[in-house]
Amino acid sequence: MLTSLALIFLVGLLLSGAFKKLALPGLIGMIIAGMLLGPNGLDWLDPSLLSISSSLREMALVIILTRAGLSLNVEELKKIGLPAILMSFVPAILEISAITVLAPLFFDLSYIESALMGTVVAAVSPAVIVPLMLKIKAQGYGQKRGIPQLVLAGASLDDIFVIVLFYAFLSLASGGAVTASHFFTIPVSIILGILVGIIVGWLLGQCFKLIKMNQIVQVLIVISVSFLLLALEDSLEGFIPVSGLLSIMSLGIVLHQFFPAVAGNLSPVYSKLWIGAEILLFVLVGTTVNLSYAAAAGVSAVLLILFALVFRITGVYLSLIPSSLTRKEKGFTMMAYTPKATVQAAIGSIPLSMGLSSGSLIVTVAVLSILITAPFGSILIEQSYKKLLQRD
Repeated sequence: MLTSLALIFLVGLLLSGAFKKLALPGLIGMIIAGMLLGPNGLDWLDPSLLSISSSLREMALVIILTRAGLSLNVEELKKIGLPAILMSFVPAILEISAITVLAPLFFDLSYIESALMGTVVAAVSPAVIVPLMLKIKAQGYGQKRGIPQLVLAGASLDDIFVIVLFYAFLSLASGGAVTASHFFTIPVSIILGILVGIIVGWLLGQCFKLIKMNQIVQVLIVISVSFLLLALEDSLEGFIPVSGLLSIMSLGIVLHQFFPAVAGNLSPVYSKLWIGAEILLFVLVGTTVNLSYAAAAGVSAVLLILFALVFRITGVYLSLIPSSLTRKEKGFTMMAYTPKATVQAAIGSIPLSMGLSSGSLIVTVAVLSILITAPFGSILIEQSYKKLLQRD
Protein backbone atom coordinates (compact mmCIF):
# COMPACT_ATOMS: atom_id res chain seq x y z
CA MET A 1 0.00 0.00 0.00
CA LEU A 2 2.87 2.40 0.76
CA THR A 3 4.27 1.90 -2.75
CA SER A 4 0.81 2.68 -4.18
CA LEU A 5 0.57 5.88 -2.14
CA ALA A 6 4.04 6.91 -3.34
CA LEU A 7 2.99 6.34 -6.96
CA ILE A 8 -0.24 8.29 -6.47
CA PHE A 9 1.55 11.35 -5.09
CA LEU A 10 4.58 11.28 -7.43
CA VAL A 11 2.74 10.58 -10.69
CA GLY A 12 -0.12 12.88 -9.63
CA LEU A 13 2.32 15.74 -8.94
CA LEU A 14 4.23 15.08 -12.17
CA LEU A 15 1.19 15.12 -14.46
CA SER A 16 -0.46 17.96 -12.56
CA GLY A 17 2.69 20.07 -13.03
CA ALA A 18 2.85 19.13 -16.72
CA PHE A 19 -0.73 20.25 -17.34
CA LYS A 20 -0.17 23.51 -15.46
CA LYS A 21 2.81 24.19 -17.74
CA LEU A 22 0.37 23.86 -20.65
CA ALA A 23 -1.93 26.42 -18.95
CA LEU A 24 -4.48 23.68 -18.20
CA PRO A 25 -5.96 22.76 -14.78
CA GLY A 26 -3.72 20.41 -12.80
CA LEU A 27 -6.65 18.22 -11.79
CA ILE A 28 -6.86 16.89 -15.37
CA GLY A 29 -3.33 15.53 -14.99
CA MET A 30 -4.29 13.96 -11.64
CA ILE A 31 -7.33 12.21 -13.15
CA ILE A 32 -5.17 10.91 -16.02
CA ALA A 33 -2.62 9.69 -13.44
CA GLY A 34 -5.39 7.66 -11.79
CA MET A 35 -6.48 6.25 -15.16
CA LEU A 36 -2.89 5.17 -15.89
CA LEU A 37 -2.15 3.68 -12.46
CA GLY A 38 -5.58 2.13 -11.80
CA PRO A 39 -7.04 -1.30 -12.56
CA ASN A 40 -8.20 -0.18 -16.00
CA GLY A 41 -4.71 1.05 -16.90
CA LEU A 42 -1.31 -0.31 -15.80
CA ASP A 43 -2.86 -1.80 -12.63
CA TRP A 44 0.03 -0.73 -10.40
CA LEU A 45 -2.05 0.11 -7.34
CA ASP A 46 -2.54 -2.26 -4.42
CA PRO A 47 -6.10 -3.72 -4.35
CA SER A 48 -6.21 -3.10 -0.59
CA LEU A 49 -5.79 0.64 -1.25
CA LEU A 50 -8.46 0.64 -3.95
CA SER A 51 -10.84 -1.15 -1.58
CA ILE A 52 -10.75 1.87 0.74
CA SER A 53 -10.56 4.50 -2.02
CA SER A 54 -14.14 5.68 -1.41
CA SER A 55 -13.25 6.41 2.24
CA LEU A 56 -10.07 8.22 1.17
CA ARG A 57 -12.03 10.31 -1.34
CA GLU A 58 -14.53 11.15 1.39
CA MET A 59 -11.69 12.21 3.69
CA ALA A 60 -10.36 14.58 1.04
CA LEU A 61 -13.86 15.96 0.54
CA VAL A 62 -14.15 16.65 4.29
CA ILE A 63 -10.96 18.73 4.17
CA ILE A 64 -12.11 20.87 1.23
CA LEU A 65 -15.65 21.40 2.61
CA THR A 66 -14.27 22.47 6.01
CA ARG A 67 -11.88 24.82 4.25
CA ALA A 68 -14.83 26.25 2.29
CA GLY A 69 -16.85 26.74 5.49
CA LEU A 70 -13.95 28.53 7.15
CA SER A 71 -13.95 31.09 4.33
CA LEU A 72 -17.71 31.71 3.98
CA ASN A 73 -19.33 34.72 5.58
CA VAL A 74 -22.97 34.51 6.70
CA GLU A 75 -23.60 38.16 5.77
CA GLU A 76 -22.38 37.47 2.25
CA LEU A 77 -24.69 34.44 2.00
CA LYS A 78 -27.64 36.58 3.17
CA LYS A 79 -26.97 39.06 0.37
CA ILE A 80 -27.13 36.26 -2.21
CA GLY A 81 -30.53 35.09 -0.93
CA LEU A 82 -33.02 33.46 -3.32
CA PRO A 83 -30.63 32.68 -6.23
CA ALA A 84 -28.53 30.42 -3.97
CA ILE A 85 -31.65 28.45 -2.97
CA LEU A 86 -32.81 28.16 -6.59
CA MET A 87 -29.33 27.05 -7.69
CA SER A 88 -29.55 24.12 -5.27
CA PHE A 89 -32.34 22.36 -7.17
CA VAL A 90 -33.52 24.10 -10.39
CA PRO A 91 -30.49 23.17 -12.58
CA ALA A 92 -30.54 19.58 -11.25
CA ILE A 93 -34.29 19.18 -11.90
CA LEU A 94 -33.94 20.39 -15.50
CA GLU A 95 -30.93 18.13 -16.15
CA ILE A 96 -32.61 15.05 -14.64
CA SER A 97 -35.81 15.79 -16.60
CA ALA A 98 -33.85 16.12 -19.85
CA ILE A 99 -32.10 12.76 -19.36
CA THR A 100 -35.38 11.10 -18.31
CA VAL A 101 -37.02 12.19 -21.59
CA LEU A 102 -34.03 11.82 -23.94
CA ALA A 103 -32.29 8.63 -22.71
CA PRO A 104 -35.08 6.27 -23.95
CA LEU A 105 -34.60 7.79 -27.42
CA PHE A 106 -30.87 6.93 -27.39
CA PHE A 107 -30.94 3.63 -25.48
CA ASP A 108 -33.27 0.77 -24.60
CA LEU A 109 -34.23 2.17 -21.18
CA SER A 110 -37.45 2.71 -19.27
CA TYR A 111 -38.29 6.15 -17.94
CA ILE A 112 -37.50 5.03 -14.37
CA GLU A 113 -34.04 3.77 -15.44
CA SER A 114 -33.51 7.01 -17.36
CA ALA A 115 -34.45 9.07 -14.28
CA LEU A 116 -31.99 6.99 -12.23
CA MET A 117 -29.27 7.74 -14.81
CA GLY A 118 -30.22 11.42 -14.60
CA THR A 119 -29.69 11.54 -10.85
CA VAL A 120 -26.25 9.94 -11.24
CA VAL A 121 -25.17 12.46 -13.87
CA ALA A 122 -26.83 15.61 -12.47
CA ALA A 123 -24.77 16.39 -9.35
CA VAL A 124 -22.02 19.00 -9.66
CA SER A 125 -18.65 18.24 -8.09
CA PRO A 126 -17.69 20.16 -4.95
CA ALA A 127 -14.22 18.63 -5.25
CA VAL A 128 -13.70 20.47 -8.55
CA ILE A 129 -15.71 23.61 -7.83
CA VAL A 130 -14.75 24.41 -4.22
CA PRO A 131 -10.96 24.76 -4.69
CA LEU A 132 -11.45 26.90 -7.79
CA MET A 133 -14.02 29.16 -6.08
CA LEU A 134 -11.75 29.57 -3.04
CA LYS A 135 -8.90 30.55 -5.34
CA ILE A 136 -11.10 33.10 -7.14
CA LYS A 137 -12.39 34.43 -3.80
CA ALA A 138 -8.84 34.75 -2.42
CA GLN A 139 -7.81 36.81 -5.47
CA GLY A 140 -10.77 39.17 -4.93
CA TYR A 141 -12.75 38.39 -8.08
CA GLY A 142 -16.57 38.47 -8.02
CA GLN A 143 -16.69 39.58 -4.39
CA LYS A 144 -19.01 42.55 -4.87
CA ARG A 145 -21.97 40.25 -5.60
CA GLY A 146 -20.63 37.17 -3.80
CA ILE A 147 -20.35 34.97 -6.91
CA PRO A 148 -17.84 32.42 -5.50
CA GLN A 149 -20.02 32.14 -2.36
CA LEU A 150 -23.15 31.68 -4.50
CA VAL A 151 -21.56 28.77 -6.39
CA LEU A 152 -20.15 27.22 -3.20
CA ALA A 153 -23.47 27.30 -1.35
CA GLY A 154 -25.56 26.14 -4.30
CA ALA A 155 -23.23 23.25 -5.18
CA SER A 156 -23.27 21.86 -1.64
CA LEU A 157 -27.08 21.80 -1.50
CA ASP A 158 -27.32 20.53 -5.08
CA ASP A 159 -25.47 17.33 -4.16
CA ILE A 160 -27.76 16.53 -1.25
CA PHE A 161 -30.88 17.11 -3.37
CA VAL A 162 -29.60 14.85 -6.17
CA ILE A 163 -28.38 12.04 -3.90
CA VAL A 164 -31.76 11.81 -2.14
CA LEU A 165 -33.48 11.59 -5.56
CA PHE A 166 -30.95 8.95 -6.63
CA TYR A 167 -31.88 6.60 -3.80
CA ALA A 168 -35.60 7.21 -4.41
CA PHE A 169 -35.32 6.23 -8.10
CA LEU A 170 -32.96 3.36 -7.22
CA SER A 171 -35.72 1.96 -5.01
CA LEU A 172 -38.21 2.25 -7.87
CA ALA A 173 -35.83 0.68 -10.41
CA SER A 174 -35.20 -2.21 -8.00
CA GLY A 175 -38.93 -2.92 -7.72
CA GLY A 176 -39.48 -1.01 -4.49
CA ALA A 177 -41.92 1.76 -3.73
CA VAL A 178 -41.33 5.47 -3.33
CA THR A 179 -43.53 7.46 -0.96
CA ALA A 180 -43.80 11.14 -0.13
CA SER A 181 -41.47 10.51 2.81
CA HIS A 182 -38.58 9.91 0.38
CA PHE A 183 -38.85 13.49 -0.88
CA PHE A 184 -39.62 14.87 2.60
CA THR A 185 -36.11 13.75 3.60
CA ILE A 186 -34.55 16.44 1.35
CA PRO A 187 -35.51 19.54 3.43
CA VAL A 188 -35.20 17.59 6.70
CA SER A 189 -31.68 16.44 5.79
CA ILE A 190 -30.63 19.99 4.90
CA ILE A 191 -32.16 21.66 7.98
CA LEU A 192 -30.89 19.07 10.47
CA GLY A 193 -27.46 19.02 8.82
CA ILE A 194 -27.13 22.78 9.23
CA LEU A 195 -28.43 22.71 12.84
CA VAL A 196 -26.04 19.93 13.89
CA GLY A 197 -23.13 21.80 12.28
CA ILE A 198 -24.05 25.04 14.07
CA ILE A 199 -24.26 23.33 17.48
CA VAL A 200 -21.03 21.36 17.03
CA GLY A 201 -19.20 24.39 15.62
CA TRP A 202 -20.30 26.55 18.55
CA LEU A 203 -19.20 23.93 21.10
CA LEU A 204 -15.82 23.49 19.40
CA GLY A 205 -15.30 27.26 19.24
CA GLN A 206 -16.03 27.62 22.97
CA CYS A 207 -13.71 24.70 23.72
CA PHE A 208 -10.82 26.21 21.73
CA LYS A 209 -11.47 29.58 23.37
CA LEU A 210 -11.32 28.20 26.92
CA ILE A 211 -8.58 25.59 26.49
CA LYS A 212 -5.33 26.77 24.92
CA MET A 213 -3.93 24.31 22.37
CA ASN A 214 -1.74 24.66 19.30
CA GLN A 215 -3.29 24.87 15.84
CA ILE A 216 -2.26 21.34 14.78
CA VAL A 217 -4.16 19.86 17.75
CA GLN A 218 -7.15 22.03 16.87
CA VAL A 219 -7.07 20.79 13.27
CA LEU A 220 -6.87 17.16 14.40
CA ILE A 221 -9.89 17.68 16.66
CA VAL A 222 -11.94 19.37 13.90
CA ILE A 223 -11.07 16.64 11.37
CA SER A 224 -11.95 13.91 13.87
CA VAL A 225 -15.27 15.58 14.70
CA SER A 226 -15.98 15.93 10.97
CA PHE A 227 -15.48 12.18 10.49
CA LEU A 228 -17.85 11.56 13.40
CA LEU A 229 -20.48 13.76 11.72
CA LEU A 230 -20.29 11.56 8.62
CA ALA A 231 -20.56 8.49 10.84
CA LEU A 232 -23.62 10.06 12.52
CA GLU A 233 -25.29 10.42 9.11
CA ASP A 234 -24.64 6.73 8.36
CA SER A 235 -25.82 5.53 11.77
CA LEU A 236 -29.09 7.53 11.56
CA GLU A 237 -29.81 6.48 7.97
CA GLY A 238 -33.34 5.08 7.71
CA PHE A 239 -34.40 6.84 10.94
CA ILE A 240 -33.51 10.53 10.80
CA PRO A 241 -32.01 12.06 7.64
CA VAL A 242 -29.02 14.29 8.43
CA SER A 243 -26.53 15.63 5.89
CA GLY A 244 -23.05 15.08 7.33
CA LEU A 245 -21.38 17.12 4.57
CA LEU A 246 -23.62 20.13 5.26
CA SER A 247 -22.90 19.76 8.99
CA ILE A 248 -19.18 19.93 8.26
CA MET A 249 -19.54 23.04 6.11
CA SER A 250 -21.82 24.69 8.71
CA LEU A 251 -19.28 23.92 11.43
CA GLY A 252 -16.64 25.84 9.47
CA ILE A 253 -19.02 28.77 8.84
CA VAL A 254 -19.80 29.07 12.59
CA LEU A 255 -16.09 29.11 13.47
CA HIS A 256 -15.47 31.78 10.82
CA GLN A 257 -18.42 33.91 11.92
CA PHE A 258 -18.18 33.74 15.73
CA PHE A 259 -14.61 32.59 16.45
CA PRO A 260 -12.44 34.41 13.87
CA ALA A 261 -9.22 33.82 15.83
CA VAL A 262 -9.84 30.04 15.77
CA ALA A 263 -10.73 30.15 12.06
CA GLY A 264 -7.56 32.17 11.44
CA ASN A 265 -5.52 29.39 13.06
CA LEU A 266 -7.26 26.58 11.19
CA SER A 267 -7.44 28.01 7.64
CA PRO A 268 -3.69 28.04 6.83
CA VAL A 269 -3.28 24.43 7.98
CA TYR A 270 -6.32 23.28 5.98
CA SER A 271 -4.91 25.04 2.91
CA LYS A 272 -1.69 23.03 3.26
CA LEU A 273 -3.56 19.78 3.93
CA TRP A 274 -5.54 20.31 0.73
CA ILE A 275 -2.34 20.09 -1.36
CA GLY A 276 -2.03 16.38 -0.54
CA ALA A 277 -5.76 15.69 -0.27
CA GLU A 278 -6.38 17.13 -3.75
CA ILE A 279 -3.88 14.73 -5.34
CA LEU A 280 -5.35 11.77 -3.46
CA LEU A 281 -8.92 12.70 -4.39
CA PHE A 282 -8.50 13.25 -8.12
CA VAL A 283 -6.07 10.38 -8.73
CA LEU A 284 -8.51 8.02 -6.98
CA VAL A 285 -11.38 9.47 -9.04
CA GLY A 286 -9.28 8.66 -12.11
CA THR A 287 -8.94 5.02 -11.03
CA THR A 288 -12.73 4.63 -11.37
CA VAL A 289 -12.67 5.65 -15.04
CA ASN A 290 -12.99 2.74 -17.49
CA LEU A 291 -12.32 3.86 -21.05
CA SER A 292 -13.64 0.61 -22.51
CA TYR A 293 -17.06 1.40 -20.97
CA ALA A 294 -16.89 4.89 -22.43
CA ALA A 295 -15.96 3.61 -25.90
CA ALA A 296 -18.79 1.05 -25.81
CA ALA A 297 -21.42 3.72 -25.15
CA GLY A 298 -20.24 5.67 -28.18
CA VAL A 299 -21.50 8.92 -29.60
CA SER A 300 -25.04 8.50 -28.21
CA ALA A 301 -23.85 8.79 -24.59
CA VAL A 302 -21.74 11.86 -25.39
CA LEU A 303 -24.67 13.56 -27.12
CA LEU A 304 -26.95 12.75 -24.17
CA ILE A 305 -24.49 14.35 -21.71
CA LEU A 306 -24.10 17.45 -23.89
CA PHE A 307 -27.87 17.88 -24.28
CA ALA A 308 -28.27 17.49 -20.51
CA LEU A 309 -25.60 20.16 -19.92
CA VAL A 310 -27.61 22.61 -22.04
CA PHE A 311 -30.59 22.08 -19.72
CA ARG A 312 -28.36 22.44 -16.62
CA ILE A 313 -26.97 25.75 -17.90
CA THR A 314 -30.51 26.91 -18.67
CA GLY A 315 -31.49 26.03 -15.09
CA VAL A 316 -28.63 28.15 -13.75
CA TYR A 317 -29.75 31.08 -15.92
CA LEU A 318 -33.33 30.79 -14.64
CA SER A 319 -32.05 30.64 -11.04
CA LEU A 320 -30.11 33.88 -11.55
CA ILE A 321 -33.06 35.91 -12.89
CA PRO A 322 -33.85 37.34 -9.37
CA SER A 323 -30.18 38.34 -8.92
CA SER A 324 -28.43 41.60 -9.80
CA LEU A 325 -25.61 39.86 -11.68
CA THR A 326 -24.41 41.29 -14.98
CA ARG A 327 -24.51 39.25 -18.21
CA LYS A 328 -20.81 38.42 -17.87
CA GLU A 329 -21.23 37.31 -14.26
CA LYS A 330 -24.22 35.14 -15.17
CA GLY A 331 -22.18 33.60 -17.99
CA PHE A 332 -19.36 32.75 -15.60
CA THR A 333 -21.76 31.23 -13.05
CA MET A 334 -23.35 29.07 -15.74
CA MET A 335 -19.92 27.71 -16.73
CA ALA A 336 -18.86 27.24 -13.11
CA TYR A 337 -21.83 24.94 -12.50
CA THR A 338 -20.86 22.29 -15.07
CA PRO A 339 -17.98 20.16 -13.62
CA LYS A 340 -18.84 16.67 -12.35
CA ALA A 341 -16.60 14.08 -10.72
CA THR A 342 -16.98 13.18 -7.05
CA VAL A 343 -20.62 12.15 -6.79
CA GLN A 344 -20.49 10.29 -10.11
CA ALA A 345 -17.46 8.33 -8.93
CA ALA A 346 -19.17 7.59 -5.60
CA ILE A 347 -22.61 6.43 -6.76
CA GLY A 348 -22.21 5.64 -10.47
CA SER A 349 -21.45 1.96 -9.94
CA ILE A 350 -24.19 1.29 -7.33
CA PRO A 351 -26.91 0.29 -9.85
CA LEU A 352 -24.45 -2.15 -11.47
CA SER A 353 -23.46 -3.65 -8.11
CA MET A 354 -27.16 -4.19 -7.35
CA GLY A 355 -27.58 -6.20 -10.53
CA LEU A 356 -29.77 -3.74 -12.48
CA SER A 357 -29.78 -4.48 -16.22
CA SER A 358 -29.10 -0.81 -16.94
CA GLY A 359 -26.20 -0.69 -14.45
CA SER A 360 -23.38 -0.99 -17.04
CA LEU A 361 -24.83 1.79 -19.16
CA ILE A 362 -25.38 4.05 -16.14
CA VAL A 363 -21.80 3.66 -14.90
CA THR A 364 -20.55 4.25 -18.46
CA VAL A 365 -22.48 7.52 -18.79
CA ALA A 366 -21.27 8.53 -15.29
CA VAL A 367 -17.65 7.94 -16.36
CA LEU A 368 -18.15 9.90 -19.58
CA SER A 369 -19.72 12.79 -17.67
CA ILE A 370 -16.52 12.98 -15.57
CA LEU A 371 -14.24 12.79 -18.63
CA ILE A 372 -16.18 15.50 -20.47
CA THR A 373 -17.26 17.97 -17.77
CA ALA A 374 -14.41 17.93 -15.22
CA PRO A 375 -11.71 19.08 -17.70
CA PHE A 376 -14.16 21.19 -19.76
CA GLY A 377 -15.65 22.97 -16.74
CA SER A 378 -12.38 23.55 -14.91
CA ILE A 379 -10.68 24.92 -18.06
CA LEU A 380 -13.57 27.33 -18.66
CA ILE A 381 -13.47 28.53 -15.05
CA GLU A 382 -9.68 29.00 -15.04
CA GLN A 383 -9.61 30.81 -18.38
CA SER A 384 -12.65 33.05 -17.91
CA TYR A 385 -12.87 34.35 -14.34
CA LYS A 386 -10.40 37.22 -14.84
CA LYS A 387 -12.28 38.34 -17.95
CA LEU A 388 -15.86 37.94 -16.71
CA LEU A 389 -15.61 38.91 -13.04
CA GLN A 390 -14.70 42.25 -11.51
CA ARG A 391 -11.78 42.37 -9.10
CA ASP A 392 -12.54 44.27 -5.92
